[in-house]
Amino acid sequence: MSLAMTFPAPNHDHGRCASAAIAHAERLCAAHAQRLTPMRRCVLETLLASHRSLGAYEIIERLEGDGRPAPITIYRALGFLCDNGLVHRIASRNAFVACVHNHAGGDLVVFLICERCGAVGEAPGGDVAQALKTSSRAAGFVPKNPVIEIAGICSHCRSR
Repeated sequence: MSLAMTFPAPNHDHGRCASAAIAHAERLCAAHAQRLTPMRRCVLETLLASHRSLGAYEIIERLEGDGRPAPITIYRALGFLCDNGLVHRIASRNAFVACVHNHAGGDLVVFLICERCGAVGEAPGGDVAQALKTSSRAAGFVPKNPVIEIAGICSHCRSR
């Protein structure tokens, strides 16, 4: 499993990254006859504005426009985005991060969370996923949301 390139590189084209994620969301919604409503799009765009996890109230604070949406509105949008694999929940932080990797819904996801800057990297599970599937089957267990969260210090913060 390679975790080397999970954080945005210094020359990362964030605009292209966000545009590609929105285009993917539009295609996915169209393919499933679902709507990427203005609020869902706005929440996704807010999460795509950085590679950090945000809580629902942080999302509300970052939203611009006439009035602030109710928390339930944000949680509904987040629920839709999570259900469709466009956003992941970081349980240890009770926060959410946009997914830019377009992997299958049941795939194991490894989150690398920087304790200093808050950046969140996402890596595929690879060999770890297979080992966990084998162990789970042996125990008669079916994982619902296979996620591993690893806290540490990213290379950008280590080099400061």
